[in-house]
Amino acid sequence: MARGHLHKFGGSSLADADCYRRVAHILLTHGNSDDLVVVSAAGKTTNFLYKLLKLREEGQLWQEELQVLISFQQKLIEQLLSNQQARDLRERLSTDKAQLMSLLSLPSRNSYQLNQVVSFGERWSARLMAALLRESGVGASNVDACAILLADEGGVPNIRLAESHDKVQALLAKHPNERVIITGFICANDKGDTLLLGRNGSDYSATLIASLADIGRVTIWTDVEGVFNADPNKINDARLLNSLSLAEADKLAHLGSPVLHCRTLQPLFNTKVSLAVRSSYASHTDFTLIAPQSSSASAPVVTSLNKVALLSFKIGGSLDALISLLKEQTLTPLASWSYAQQKVELAFTVENKELVEQLLSSKAQEFEISALNSHTDMGLVALVSADAKLFHRSFARLLSRDAKPVFEDALSLVTLVPQAQVNLLTQKVHRRCAGPRMRIGVLLLGVGNIGEAWINLFKRSSTMLNRELEATVELVGLVSSKKALIIEQGIELDCWQQQFEQDANEWNYEHLFEQLENVNCDEIVALDISASAQLTQQYPELFSRGVHVVSANKLAGSGPLPFYQELKQQLSNRRLFWRYNASCGAGLPIQHALNDLHNSGDNIEAVGGIFSGTLCWLFEHYNGQKPFSELVTQARVLGITEPDPRDDLSGRDMQRKLLILAREIGLSIELEDIKLQSLVPDALVDVSLDEFLARIDELDADLLQQFNAAAEQDKVLRYVASLEKEADKLVAEVSMQWVDQNHPYTNLTPGDNVFVIRSAFYQGNPLIIRGPGAGREVTAAAVQSDLVHICKDLLQE
Repeated sequence: MARGHLHKFGGSSLADADCYRRVAHILLTHGNSDDLVVVSAAGKTTNFLYKLLKLREEGQLWQEELQVLISFQQKLIEQLLSNQQARDLRERLSTDKAQLMSLLSLPSRNSYQLNQVVSFGERWSARLMAALLRESGVGASNVDACAILLADEGGVPNIRLAESHDKVQALLAKHPNERVIITGFICANDKGDTLLLGRNGSDYSATLIASLADIGRVTIWTDVEGVFNADPNKINDARLLNSLSLAEADKLAHLGSPVLHCRTLQPLFNTKVSLAVRSSYASHTDFTLIAPQSSSASAPVVTSLNKVALLSFKIGGSLDALISLLKEQTLTPLASWSYAQQKVELAFTVENKELVEQLLSSKAQEFEISALNSHTDMGLVALVSADAKLFHRSFARLLSRDAKPVFEDALSLVTLVPQAQVNLLTQKVHRRCAGPRMRIGVLLLGVGNIGEAWINLFKRSSTMLNRELEATVELVGLVSSKKALIIEQGIELDCWQQQFEQDANEWNYEHLFEQLENVNCDEIVALDISASAQLTQQYPELFSRGVHVVSANKLAGSGPLPFYQELKQQLSNRRLFWRYNASCGAGLPIQHALNDLHNSGDNIEAVGGIFSGTLCWLFEHYNGQKPFSELVTQARVLGITEPDPRDDLSGRDMQRKLLILAREIGLSIELEDIKLQSLVPDALVDVSLDEFLARIDELDADLLQQFNAAAEQDKVLRYVASLEKEADKLVAEVSMQWVDQNHPYTNLTPGDNVFVIRSAFYQGNPLIIRGPGAGREVTAAAVQSDLVHICKDLLQE
């Protein structure tokens, strides 16, 4: 009686009560009423059982640790089940505890009793999952695999396929239209004694039972989304493979894939069963489907092992016959090299080293083996593809002098290198060989003056940029406050304004995010060239969707500390980038300088300066002869101030910029921690703009008084931001200051910004960065610089 689907869930997918609920939801939403399910022990339960055995063998107290394990199981029961079902499982758990205590109390235990102790975890999982499904109102039964998988004993149990097939088919007939939850990892001999299927035994149980049950699809639900074209823990831009042939998957598993295991795949050969690898933590995401028929993968896969065993020896007999013998013992070499004078080198996993040495020693006379030695100071890098031979030249060109020559077979290219070179070579091979050039899409949020300047700059530099990066960087979206245009193929830079006017539509964030999901780009970078607080609130959603961000908008970097820290945490949890140099100083490299000082081991003690081009212009022109209010009015007419000059005069903009720099050097402070002395009198803060402009001369008396008082001491007025670390306290403020005539804050070009940095390396002679701090071209250049840095980070080897 054939069924359509078998689901397998590992220990990481069953780590706690929430995980069990998630698995139950998957079974109810992604399956059918007659699915088979194979489960591992919950979380680290199997390791805990081995720990109990070790404590017992070492004569240490184990009773308390057993109670910890039982309490964990009891807690799962209480959290997941209602009274009646919970009571039944508690009673069975109590019986199991007594049996475990009896087994552990024996003076000695045979191998079957040891296996029985270790197998309790799977039995508990199957029992609990079946009960949880029944709690959800569906039919479910739990089955001990020892009742259906019969095996002969050996180093690894050898399943009796014909007898096990009949038992599985009888089980299906007994439980029609019901989910059957089966224990993984275990089987039994013909006397009913428990046997363990070894490493990755539950995955092997799943594919084995699927082949015996004539199942069409096996899904292994794990803590990763599927098989990637490289290990995502080692390669930042590793990509999920949508499909993989069974032959390629088997070769990949043989060469060290952390997701697949050779034994898991063996039952699938000569069947029509397909295997899906999916994440139980993100069941809605894409996954990898391993097809039973051989077909080329969409892209080659790069894999590596940080440590392998290399055995070298001389052989007088047939090397082919020896390798065939090794394969029969499931000890297939990872790669082999033959040299003059009958010298041979074979590479194996470190786990197989001892077994191979024993076999070679036992066959030394038969195969005339001599001068056998081994070492484990090398690692492996390999490329797997049905088209492996097409990549031989590119692969070989990346090898150092210390690397072994490329070993090639029908599906792979393999080399060994010193362990210190493994990661770097893996990255190089992935970049050079694993698929097409990366496509990076750019979304421009803000199409005003600065946005237009950036597009012009991007248009001039894109050809050279793509050549330099060996990637494709394209503008795929334009968003204004009212309309949005997303074009997957890329926006025509020569006629973008016309395209935007004709084709852009009204938008909301939900629709915008949906459109971005459908854009065929490897990475997307959003350029926030706006002053929108609402947009900064969407940064968490952008990051959650894998979108990198460049900000000219300073509101996120200077937002509430918990929000800022949440953004930084999102970045650290995933390989995402957020750069915001343009939010402070426009094109001036102030954040680059701070980062460079930090990376060089310097300690930044103080940061100060004039961070407002408007306020620089005003005070460079203010000499006490003309009322300050007239200068403000003049600057407003020239477009130097904001439409409401109070936005500049309040100092809030400089306060936010100082906060951004403070956080950039590692200070966890809020905006309110920076003292602010506004130039706007309290009486004018909340009045209308028209009234403010009518009463603007109320600014003059206080400023003239300060100007004259400063002049008496041969000083001038400047509106300054300053931050200084003093012992255990921090002094940060934005205020009017009297400064010396030769101070770096004086004699600036009107409209400039100036940043003064004092550090351990720059004491008496501080580091000064000065130049235009505003303007569409320099801001656009800063945004472009941040974009290029992100692209290089994404593409770095």
